[in-house]
Amino acid sequence: MTDTPPAPHGVAYADESFLEADSGGFYVIAAAVIENHGIEEARQEMLALRGKRRTNKTHWTEMDPGERAHAAKMVATLEGLHIVTVGRPVPPKHQDRARAKCLQPLVAELNGYGVGTLFLEARNAKQDKWDIKTVIATRRALGKINFNVAHLYGGNEPLLWVADIVAGAVQASRRGYPAYRNVLDNQVYEIEIDTGC
Repeated sequence: MTDTPPAPHGVAYADESFLEADSGGFYVIAAAVIENHGIEEARQEMLALRGKRRTNKTHWTEMDPGERAHAAKMVATLEGLHIVTVGRPVPPKHQDRARAKCLQPLVAELNGYGVGTLFLEARNAKQDKWDIKTVIATRRALGKINFNVAHLYGGNEPLLWVADIVAGAVQASRRGYPAYRNVLDNQVYEIEIDTGC
């Protein structure tokens, strides 16, 4: 008999969106949990979002309102659940602390949904190492759960674009534009976090 818990089989893909501000700042991490049988379809749908643009990935901040509406509707057709942590406040120069505070409960929630691997969009080496340390500390705090994290470049994995769209829609809603978030309402589970910043 072993003390090691069985490895969860689910996989999630995560991206962030944030607003640093003296008042009203927030940090969003969205994790897209796509059903295994729908992963390849989801990749193809995300690739189709690029249209004729010569870009290596889609990005919410580069879309116009019509493209954002179309992207939200496309994500709404995919089978899966999107778990989102939203941390507040996020004053200037505190985004890394806010990210860690949002990542901790996200890992716990994903593990509860049977996710054992989280792919985050790569940023830079120092920030990626901070993410890994945060996940390791969270794993220990949760009783040495079997959970892994890795970083991928956004242009290499279209499933990260799903998370980018969800994070963008949640961010837009927080800024007074709820239409995109409303399209995804049945698939998004939001968790509020006090960052302590």
